[in-house]
Amino acid sequence: MSRVVFLLVPQLHLLDLAGPAQVFSTAADLGCGYELGYVAERADVPTAQGVPLRAGTEWPALDPDDLLLVPGWRGRFGPHARLAAPTRAAIAGHHAAGGTVASVCAGAYALGQAGLLAGRRCTTHHALVDELARRYPAARVQRDVLYVVDGRVVTSAGIASGIDLALHLVATRHGAATAARVAREMVVYARRNGGEPQASALLRHRAHLSEVVHRAQDVIDGRFAERLPLSELAATCGVSTRTLTRLFGDATGLTPLRYQHLLRLERAEHLIGHGDTVEAAARATGFDDARMLRRLRARAGGAS
Repeated sequence: MSRVVFLLVPQLHLLDLAGPAQVFSTAADLGCGYELGYVAERADVPTAQGVPLRAGTEWPALDPDDLLLVPGWRGRFGPHARLAAPTRAAIAGHHAAGGTVASVCAGAYALGQAGLLAGRRCTTHHALVDELARRYPAARVQRDVLYVVDGRVVTSAGIASGIDLALHLVATRHGAATAARVAREMVVYARRNGGEPQASALLRHRAHLSEVVHRAQDVIDGRFAERLPLSELAATCGVSTRTLTRLFGDATGLTPLRYQHLLRLERAEHLIGHGDTVEAAARATGFDDARMLRRLRARAGGAS
């Protein structure tokens, strides 16, 4: 069981909260084992849309597998958004203990107050990027992207992009097929990418209309750590190997093997970011040894 705890700041936007909460709630309904919780500095939390909320004021005990997510709010960088020292310490402490922290829209300001943006790629709503960059000059603020993943700090632009961020996190942990199921249950588009180069490979190459290629990707997504001969993949899709290779390249710009390697690399980076060695991550993601993983990480700019 993993907890997803939302920090509620006064004047929060309901969709910034409800969108990601619905993603993880739906994932829980599908058996992914999430438990949702809510915490605030004061029990009564006014929202930008006028619906009052209530939350606990005692921070739950969080494990490294848990997610802390801060929805955005109205009022930009106003006094109501200045977090108390214990709240800042709780955010920073969760990350220091190996946990993941995420934000939607102005929620990035909370991560900045906790000292988590220095030297990191991050983003926020397009109307706030300049101010965020001014307030946190050591942050590497990205423009015109939906979300940015920098290790265990994940930030998103605003409003509906919180859904994209949450789907990405579900895909990273449970696979793109599960994230697609969640999206179908919610009747939302499952294939919006975060923006190069931080976009998830699990979703980035899904923005096409080839059903044959989508079927092939579903198989690869579910079995990315296995040996998957092209002939077997093509047979599953009901086409020849030559046809599949051509269709896959036209739709994604990749070969099926290259797509599989990208999935393995992204999963390996997630494991390494949570403390695994390169050798352990290579074994867990289907590489014969760590040398191929190191080469792929070097090409992508990862550490050795």
